[in-house]
Amino acid sequence: MSKKKWLTVGIATMSVLALAACSNKSSNESGAGKHITMSSKYSGPGKATTAGNNSTLKIAEVNDAPFTGIASGTLASNAEDSDVFSPGAPGGSDSLFNVTKNWKIIDGGLANQRLNRKAKTVTITLRKNARWSNGAKVTAKDIEYPYEIIGNKDTTSQQYSSDYAAIKGMAAYHAGKAKTISGFTYPDGQKGRTVVIHLTKMSPSMKFAGNSFIWGGVEPYEYYKGTPISKLASSKQVRKNPIFTGPYKLDKEVQGESTTWSPNKYYWGKKAQIKHITIQVVSMNNIVAAMNSKKYDFVLGGIGSSQYPKIKKLKDYGTAGTPALSYSYFGFNVGHMDPKTGLNVMDKNAKMANKNLRRAMMYAVDIDAVAKKFGNGLSWRANTLIPPVFKDVYDSKTPGFKYNMKKAKSLLDKAGYKKQGKWRTDPNGKKLVIHLGAMSSSSATEATYQYYLQQWHKAGLNVQMTGGKPMEMNSFYTTLQKPKQNKMDVFLGAWSTSSEPTPTQIYGVDAPYNMGHFATKKNTELLNSLNSNKAWNAKYRVQQYKKWQEYMNSQAAYAPEEFSYSWSPVNKRVKGYNVAAENNEFWSSLSLTAANPK
Repeated sequence: MSKKKWLTVGIATMSVLALAACSNKSSNESGAGKHITMSSKYSGPGKATTAGNNSTLKIAEVNDAPFTGIASGTLASNAEDSDVFSPGAPGGSDSLFNVTKNWKIIDGGLANQRLNRKAKTVTITLRKNARWSNGAKVTAKDIEYPYEIIGNKDTTSQQYSSDYAAIKGMAAYHAGKAKTISGFTYPDGQKGRTVVIHLTKMSPSMKFAGNSFIWGGVEPYEYYKGTPISKLASSKQVRKNPIFTGPYKLDKEVQGESTTWSPNKYYWGKKAQIKHITIQVVSMNNIVAAMNSKKYDFVLGGIGSSQYPKIKKLKDYGTAGTPALSYSYFGFNVGHMDPKTGLNVMDKNAKMANKNLRRAMMYAVDIDAVAKKFGNGLSWRANTLIPPVFKDVYDSKTPGFKYNMKKAKSLLDKAGYKKQGKWRTDPNGKKLVIHLGAMSSSSATEATYQYYLQQWHKAGLNVQMTGGKPMEMNSFYTTLQKPKQNKMDVFLGAWSTSSEPTPTQIYGVDAPYNMGHFATKKNTELLNSLNSNKAWNAKYRVQQYKKWQEYMNSQAAYAPEEFSYSWSPVNKRVKGYNVAAENNEFWSSLSLTAANPK
């Protein structure tokens, strides 16, 4: 779903730093140089052939770690899982709705949606021929079940945020005080086609896929119901034999390495044209050689911008891409999550509690120079925590953290971080060692890590890599997702965001994804204002979004690193490649002109 908000509608996802996505537009205030403009479409010459479509479409998932293998959109928490299971989902995510180019929900998908502001209800009606890939009917209960998974007090899902409490009965269910969510009703029964969701408030974001109030996918209740929600993520239904609603069904999974697909005969939409698909994990450092030897047709999840000069020289590949629904960021550890309340709590004695220390670290690094050296026009310095692809609410005028070492040192001096010899001490005169957590990635990205360390050292801060080197992705997030950890004081990550910009699921006080544990009354007020009753006035909503972006920069508990383009090389035998948002049949639209990559 979409905080691919990990890649799908309404989900939050983390992806490797080098794969963070961005936009092709920038302002004078953020980024350096001109950005490359790409088409979202590519279609090779010639006509599709029977031999081509009967062959195997070969796809690379560029990542430097194995994928986790969680096929459920509600339980997955990284973009890689969303990618490798995407052929099983309409449009590339297990989504309920068709959308326009701006991700506005329209009729024609797995289900249709109707909002009633006066009654404060959302009615979702499935199409008559909606089926799972095992032939079972998709039911009204399958629409509701994701909310049970997300809201369960013992769940491993990280999708919950306070926005879901707008559904009647969800807060009681989430607290373990109710066994069901009272806000769901079924006009034609749980095995029927319609669900009515009753809410305490309506939000303008509900008009768009990926919002943080209405989940955009389904989960197979009858298939899952024998397994406790706390154990679903490790169940065979999710890990070994998952079922889907999209154009392809899963034939085989090699844990962490690859997935293999064939057409789903029960799919309600446009029939898949290609008979076989394989998706295989390939490291960032090996992807250029693999493409050069024609091993893959295209990639999922994007390729680091540092690889672009070599990729664009490949004669038998075109390129296609879009402004990315993602960005990379710096996070600072300022507290913990209270396991009893599920709320993030700031610690005034935390090493990184002083906002001027955090701001100084950001001014000390020249991200414009990094983007110029490695970005190749496909990535640039980010100035806020809202990607510019959301042009209505993105604040292009805020400067963000433009390099200023003099200001960085001044902030540290005034905050009491005095130099004693080579390094600065904390304001109490005690030794200060700051640990940076970052994931294994391409040589260019890891060179960036060393540059950041160098700059912080110049500012007098003794910053060292956690464990002395970059971390494997799964270990990185396992550490970071603990309620409390002290191994990383500052960390580098990337969000693959939702297709609706509300950031509550990432930065809210009760958001599991708020892994730096930033939680202030002001942040909660601003986040709530983005979807308040006043926010139905577009001008007010834009104003509040910009206030939130400015506030987050002033606090620097999370600070933007880079925006970028999400792009892929596409082999000339591929026809119908189109990653535009309004292409609701991405996988079914693909066909092949030859039996092997050209």
